[in-house]
Amino acid sequence: MPVYEDVDELEKAIGTHLGDSSWYTITQEQINLFADATDDHQWIHVDAERAKSGPYGSTIAHGYLVVALAPKLLREVVDVRGVAMSINYGSDKVRFPSPCPAGARLRGSVDLIAVERSEKYAQARLKVTMQREGAEKPNCVAELLVRYIGS
Repeated sequence: MPVYEDVDELEKAIGTHLGDSSWYTITQEQINLFADATDDHQWIHVDAERAKSGPYGSTIAHGYLVVALAPKLLREVVDVRGVAMSINYGSDKVRFPSPCPAGARLRGSVDLIAVERSEKYAQARLKVTMQREGAEKPNCVAELLVRYIGS
């Protein structure tokens, strides 16, 4: 994992691929817990029997569950030191090109698009591609905004 001693060093990596996280398995239990947390119990996510005859042949993870895993996977790829904290500021251009079946293994592939600065923080724009092992298309492609605050 690349370690950046400060935001100045991170800024030098604009336009580069920062790396890939390790593989992470999406379980049906996790999908069910996400359904409970969001009150989104659509059968394609939680009813394994019905989903077998559905369009994907099994249950699939909620798209927002896949996005919600990005910060966990980002921590494996980007380590910026010399700041008091980093926070998830938001996301842009979120797309779900393919489904993520229960039991699939995902990893985050991270590119640094930009770093914007203000007096109070530096904000990194990261393109995160959530790749499913063995799939042609990614499950999710998003631009995530991470703010690095203080020193």
